[in-house]
Order: sequence, then structure tokens, then C-alpha cells
Amino acid sequence: MCCGGCAKCLGGTLIPLAVLCTLANILLFFPGGEVETSDHISDEVWYFGGILGSGVLMVFPALVFLGLKNNDCCGCCGNEGCGKRFAMFTSIIFAAVGVVGAGYSFVVSAVAMNRGPKCQVANSTWMYPFENGEYLTDHKLWEDCTFPESIVPWNLTLFSLLLIMSGAQLVLCGVQVINGLLGTLCGDCKCGCCGVRCFRCPTLV
Repeated sequence: MCCGGCAKCLGGTLIPLAVLCTLANILLFFPGGEVETSDHISDEVWYFGGILGSGVLMVFPALVFLGLKNNDCCGCCGNEGCGKRFAMFTSIIFAAVGVVGAGYSFVVSAVAMNRGPKCQVANSTWMYPFENGEYLTDHKLWEDCTFPESIVPWNLTLFSLLLIMSGAQLVLCGVQVINGLLGTLCGDCKCGCCGVRCFRCPTLV
């Protein structure tokens, strides 16, 4: 497979992940499925890890990856100096942007899971009742949150999904960094210098 074809595959995978991360972040604004005031929503939700990091910032590299395959893989019917290597080099930069965005979402999700949700406790006070992630192993502590109902599994599930999906995005963008480097050094469809034999466009007679 040409390096551009690999990039298209990666881009096609990043798009649905970006959409799912955005939806997960939006759902976090409704703790436990309830509509609450902004001061009753966990701080980490307002960091927009899923919307900005794994969402908006991920769209740009995904579109670039998808567009690489549409270029003539051998330049002008055999002339490999028509900008394909530069396009692959550019994809490395956008992949780095994706790494930053996914990394931001990953860190925010990890911090949110360790801290736990903001909820109402027995004295009707809104606070963070958990410390150092102990609630992750002791489910009895979940009862400390009296409202919204099911706020702990709600936040934990959505932030876990964000953690997993942003981690997948990190891996995919990391793969494109390597793929783009190979495409830059070896060309998209002729990678003999790297020991990889790729397809080549037929020349005109």
C-alpha cells in the first residue's frame, strides 16, 4: 500500500473518533442526564478536552490525511518531484497537531477520572467528595453523591470513553508521523530506499 493510502485509512478512522469524542464531551454537560447550572458541572468538562482536543483539532489532520491519497502518487506520470514528498512532510506537522490535541484530551480525562465528579452531598452542598481516585475501587463511596442520580457512573463512563478514544487518536497520529516520514524520505509509491516495495502508477505510452 502507498503511504498516501495508509494516511487515508488513518484519516477515515480519526473522523468518527472525533465525532464520538465531541458527543461524549457534550453529554458531560448534563451530569447524570440532568440539566444543571454551570457551577454544578465538573471543572474538567469546561476544559473541552473532547470538543477541542479530540474534536476540532483532530478534524484538520484527518482531512489532510484523507486528501493525500487523492494526489497523483507518482507526480506527473513518473515525475516524482511534483510535491508529493512535501505533502507527506506537511502531514507530519498536522499529525503533530493531532498528537497535541489528543494528548490534551487524554490528560484532562485522566485528571477528571482521578478527581471524580462534582455532586451534591448529604448536607446539600455541591463539592468534590472524592480524593485521589479512591472511589474507583470502592463503589460504596459513590453513595456520598446524593444528586444528580447516577452522576458517578455517568461521568466515569464518559471520561473513560474519552480516555480510550483520545488514546487511540494518539496512536493513529503517531503512526502517521512515521508514515509521513517514510513518504517524505522515500516517496509515496516508491519506497525502495526503506526496503518497502509499493505500487507505482503506470507510465503513459
